[in-house]
Amino acid sequence: MAYGSPERLADVPAYYADIRGGRRIRPELLDDLVERYRRLDIESGSPLNAITEETRAALETELETPVFTGMKHWTPRIADAAERAVAAGARTVVGLVLAPHYSRLSIAGYRAQLEEALAGRAELVFVESWHDDEGFVDFLAARVRGTRAHVVFTAHSLPARILDDGDPYQDQLLETAQVVAERAGLGDAWSFSYQSESATGEPWLGPDILDHLEDLHGRGVRDVLVCPIGFVSDHLEIRWDIDTEAQEKARELGLRLNRIEMPNADPAFVQVLAGLVRRRLPLPSSAG
Repeated sequence: MAYGSPERLADVPAYYADIRGGRRIRPELLDDLVERYRRLDIESGSPLNAITEETRAALETELETPVFTGMKHWTPRIADAAERAVAAGARTVVGLVLAPHYSRLSIAGYRAQLEEALAGRAELVFVESWHDDEGFVDFLAARVRGTRAHVVFTAHSLPARILDDGDPYQDQLLETAQVVAERAGLGDAWSFSYQSESATGEPWLGPDILDHLEDLHGRGVRDVLVCPIGFVSDHLEIRWDIDTEAQEKARELGLRLNRIEMPNADPAFVQVLAGLVRRRLPLPSSAG
């Protein structure tokens, strides 16, 4: 399962309305989102949807079992994926979100949609979190090992009120960053910041990466490598928030900023996903 992304500019209003769930959309926010997709040339194709399909196909080949794509806010929907799985005869469905860290504001929503769609017609085995999966940690460590730059691990910010509810999101993110840094031998040349905060009028988790870059510059850092641990593919939050906005801020500050190549459908990453599924699939019964 993945968040979903519009295929063309004309899709953006409906996509944003789905995300907002019927809540009023301020015209200036919609205009800003449309302009971001325009500058990223979405008319040439949505990278997120294409990457998700490539990942699905590779995982299906690796597992030798049917794999279906379900999008939270676009097509094909999670409900569509559930119907296709049941129609194919599935008695057990493994739910895997292409987001490693759990929050009740994010991953719980995927589970709720899938449970509702299955309606008890198949057993659901849901992967709640894989932030500390050994294969995932090794994959990221290989991406940053040997760099001379200061590594900034990033993830999508969420409203700060989740901390009052004991949500594990921030703790899981910091755990991933710490373990990857240790495995890659980064010493103390790393830090963590958030990105992609939305304008909702309430406090969000910080620091935001743009503010963090200013702080790093003030501490004498001149070379930064961004490692987005909360994302696994190239989409708006990577191509706009990192490759456009953060790059513009870095140039303004005189910083050299690069980011890791995203996992996308890298065969080694597909192996990570396959491991997550294999550890949760029931073993086939022996022929009598």
